[in-house]
Amino acid sequence: MKVSIVTVCYNSAETIEDTIRSVVSQTYDDIEYIIVDGGSTDNTLKIVDKYKAHIDVLISEPDRGIYDAMNKGVEAATGDVVGILNSDDFYETKESVASIVSEFDDATDIVFGDLVFVNADNLSKVTRFYSLPKFAPWKLRFGWMPPHPATFIRKSSYDKHGLYKLDYKISADYEMFVRLLLVHKLSFKHVAKTLVRMRDGGVSTSGIKSSIRLNQEIVKACLENSIYTNLLFLLTKIPFKLFELVKRPKNEV
Repeated sequence: MKVSIVTVCYNSAETIEDTIRSVVSQTYDDIEYIIVDGGSTDNTLKIVDKYKAHIDVLISEPDRGIYDAMNKGVEAATGDVVGILNSDDFYETKESVASIVSEFDDATDIVFGDLVFVNADNLSKVTRFYSLPKFAPWKLRFGWMPPHPATFIRKSSYDKHGLYKLDYKISADYEMFVRLLLVHKLSFKHVAKTLVRMRDGGVSTSGIKSSIRLNQEIVKACLENSIYTNLLFLLTKIPFKLFELVKRPKNEV
C-alpha cells in the first residue's frame, strides 16, 4: 500500500525541519512525500531543499489558506491512502505510518490513532492527550472528531466525496469528517497508539475567539450536511476536554 503524506506550510522555518525528519525517518518504505508551501518568505524553502531527495512533490505558490493548500496536496497524491501532517506537527515514532498501514484492509476507508499536544518550548512535555477509543460518528454532533493529523483516509474517498471546503477558516476538517462518516457512512478503525505530537498554539486551539469560531463552524458543518446540532450540544464536551489535560498515555511520563 502506497501512503501519501502531505505537509502544508507557510513561513514555518522554526518548526518544519522536525516535521520533515519525522516523515523521512519512517520505517515504512512506500511513502510519497508532498510539501505544499504557500510562498514562504523566510527560510522554509531552504530547509525543505536540504531534504529534496526525500520529497516527491513540492508545490510553492500563493494559496487561499491552509485548506486550499491541503486540497492541492490531496489532488497531487498518488497513494492509496493520504495523511496530512502540518508543519508544526511530527510523528511520535518511526513506526507511526507502519502501524496505520497494518490496520487498513479492503473494508476500511479511514484509520486514525491518538495525538498528544506538547509544549512548544519543550517538545517532551505533554500538555494534553487526545484519544477517542469509543468514537462513533454520532458523536460529531457533540463536537467530537478524530484527530486530523493522526488520520489517514483513502485517496478514493477524497476522489468520490470531495475535498476540503474553503468557506471554513478553522473547521473544514470537521466538515470533512461529518461528510465522510455521518453522511456517506464510510468505515473506520481506531488504533490505540499515539501517532502524532502537535505543538500547542495552533489556530484552532489559540484563544477564546478561535474557540467561538470553531464551535460556530462545527454547527455550520453539521447543519450544512443536514445533521442537527447546536451550541448547547457542543458545551457537553467541556468536562471531558478538561480530563484530557490530566490524562496521559501509559507510555508517557
